[in-house]
Amino acid sequence: MAVIKPEGWLLETNENREALRSPAGLMRAAEEGRTLEARALVCDSSHNLIVDLECMKGIIPREEGALGLDDGTTRDIAVISRVNKAVCFKIVNMPHPPDGKMAVLSRRAAQEEAVRLYISKLAPGDIIDARVTHLEPFGCFVDIGRGIASLIPIDLISVSRISHPHDRFRVGQNIRTIVKAIEGPSRICLTHKELLGTWEENASNFTPGETVAGIVRSVESYGVFVELSPNLAGLAEPREGVFPGQHAGVFIKSLIPEKMKVKLIIVDAFDAEYKPEEPYYYVTENHIDHWVYSPPNCDKIISTSFSGDIQP
Repeated sequence: MAVIKPEGWLLETNENREALRSPAGLMRAAEEGRTLEARALVCDSSHNLIVDLECMKGIIPREEGALGLDDGTTRDIAVISRVNKAVCFKIVNMPHPPDGKMAVLSRRAAQEEAVRLYISKLAPGDIIDARVTHLEPFGCFVDIGRGIASLIPIDLISVSRISHPHDRFRVGQNIRTIVKAIEGPSRICLTHKELLGTWEENASNFTPGETVAGIVRSVESYGVFVELSPNLAGLAEPREGVFPGQHAGVFIKSLIPEKMKVKLIIVDAFDAEYKPEEPYYYVTENHIDHWVYSPPNCDKIISTSFSGDIQP
């Protein structure tokens, strides 16, 4: 199976830059059927994209701007939002000679190839590269190949609950993610939390008696939940004046694997603007069939089976 990367990964490669350097290079790429990338300069009033090919200009007609534009399953914002960003394309027509006319390009054709050679061959449990494109309260949209979008629902981003995906990710960030389900030829549902480690793997980074950094995630009448890492949170004793989203210093009283509990005491809580840390991935292979979060001696089992449903 060919592996096709998110849009923008080809842009600065030697092969891509060489093709853009001259009309002859573009002609060779067209003859070979290669996909290239270049920066979109303008989206005109008819929603055609004008692309900087370095040696000349190119145009992606509106109907060639993305899969699904012709039947309305994709909105025009998918084209408009590419201005000043890399776009992938196949060369449909080169002017002869290049006398000021623009080359005709197709982003849709490049995406159709990505679906045929790569996305349609993915299976649940496959671990793939993705690039964050935008964040909504309900989840994180990512590019899984040549601008084809997929969603990581907010509850599948990490075990520790967050109020918004921007607590974990930023637009433009490259991440790894897992195929959760196949919903159509180009519709893939994703998950992320299984890459961030089990309870034991995360707990092994902490020791009772330490005071460590955390983030307040929720405040309840019986205590305060503080995230120590994306897949590990503990419960601190109630404390006045503490609010979700604050950073904290917390004392670790105990780690209890058989109950998946971390008991904490808040030393201090304060407002701060820290960027989300890059995720640390405990899974390094390219496919998993099953993942168990809970320790082996724990009565409650939290797991994911990629041949079935994710358990609560």
